[in-house]
Amino acid sequence: MDHTRTPLFSALRTHAANNPVQFHIPGHKKGVGSDAEFREFIGDNALSIDLINIAPLDDLHQPTGVIQEAQKLAADAFGADYTFFSVQGTSGAIMTMILTVCNPGDKIIVPRNVHKSIMSAIIFAGARPVFISPARDANLGIDHGITTRSVKRALDRHHDAKAVLVINPTYYGICADLKEIVELVHSYDIPVLVDEAHGVLIHFHEKLPMSAMQAGADMAATSVHKLGGSMTQSSVLNVKSGRINPQRVQTIISMLTTTSTSYILLSSLDTSRRNLAINGHDIAEKAISLAQFARTEINKMPGLYCIGEEILGDEATYDYDPTKLAIHVRHLGITGYETENWLREHYNIEVELSDMYNILALVTPGDTSDSVGTLLSALRDLAEQHQGNEANELVVKIPEIPHLSLTPREAFYGQTEVVPFKESAGRIIAEFIYVYPPGIPILLPGEVISQTNIDYITDHVEVGLPVKGPEDRSIQFVKVIFEEEAIS
Repeated sequence: MDHTRTPLFSALRTHAANNPVQFHIPGHKKGVGSDAEFREFIGDNALSIDLINIAPLDDLHQPTGVIQEAQKLAADAFGADYTFFSVQGTSGAIMTMILTVCNPGDKIIVPRNVHKSIMSAIIFAGARPVFISPARDANLGIDHGITTRSVKRALDRHHDAKAVLVINPTYYGICADLKEIVELVHSYDIPVLVDEAHGVLIHFHEKLPMSAMQAGADMAATSVHKLGGSMTQSSVLNVKSGRINPQRVQTIISMLTTTSTSYILLSSLDTSRRNLAINGHDIAEKAISLAQFARTEINKMPGLYCIGEEILGDEATYDYDPTKLAIHVRHLGITGYETENWLREHYNIEVELSDMYNILALVTPGDTSDSVGTLLSALRDLAEQHQGNEANELVVKIPEIPHLSLTPREAFYGQTEVVPFKESAGRIIAEFIYVYPPGIPILLPGEVISQTNIDYITDHVEVGLPVKGPEDRSIQFVKVIFEEEAIS
């Protein structure tokens, strides 16, 4: 296919150049009706293509023209049979995957360290999650992927599951043997869904892990905006035919998508596909080279450790994405959260995330030797200022997966009451509690709260980590399933 073409973006430019008299939304009408300061900052070019699904520009909900052409080009670039554009982010694409394969009461096998959008979709579907514990790294205090052996154990116990969901790569860039997992799951004639939010570049370079489509997965939700150059909130859903009905996918994604689709977001997907298809190998090579240089330099700094290929070698750490700089700061005697704040205050640097012991910095095609140099200078200063501090004790006390007493949907829509969180042990929670980023739930609706859950969450709140989810933002109170008092 001719990947120099951008059918959607080209149609938008032609339409804007024709300068039609608009009697349709959006009401700003090429920016004339916008706030003057905003218009000047954004620019008339952007506002001129902020359009809607009029006939010349096709309709994302039932594409037959330029959007359909753009999606076919994307499918070719990503090695898929079908690609669907998402303006609801990868969260919308993930929800589409689950709602496509799950009916009420169906089982779906998922890792425990899933993004909250997966659990949201399970609630909407009325599905029952079967959790697999991810492999835990006792040296770094983070979770990796799930292993082939754990997937097999889950399938042997729940061979009636409707799908298996895999994260590839994890937020920290670590991958299990995806191809082996796909082949195992397919031997049970069950589809594999992949949360590939952090893996758009892996399609385009042999030094990066295998992509979901390369591994033969049935569906993969991929964030083009995270690492591939498109605008925030724009993603793709890649589909292989066979176990998945593409017409069903179109129906579900349409149900979840606004009818006022952003053509700016859609055209950024079209143009990013062109850039990745033509230049993907070169821009990925540049990002890999910059990241590997940074990794080498960071590992020369006393008290800092940036994980690399030395951690590979078992089922959960089969491969890794070197563009993710996961930096362990525990030996400086500070937390990842304190490090994130220090970098912001002293060097105006924003990192992707921090946890108790680590920070994560992403090196992308948007980086240069200058930006990486600034990060390295800041980390050298950080290491020097904290040299000689006593290392924090690494305590990986993430509680085991709680008992699921009700389906997430039953709990979410059940009759509830609010109780003090520190007195909630033994109760069934009716809302989420998670740390974002990365958005991994600690407690899910329907699970029984334990004292270890309470202690773990309280520790995170006290050190300032971003614990979110409950309606009470202070986490002083929590919503639980109402329990009738016994009649004496």
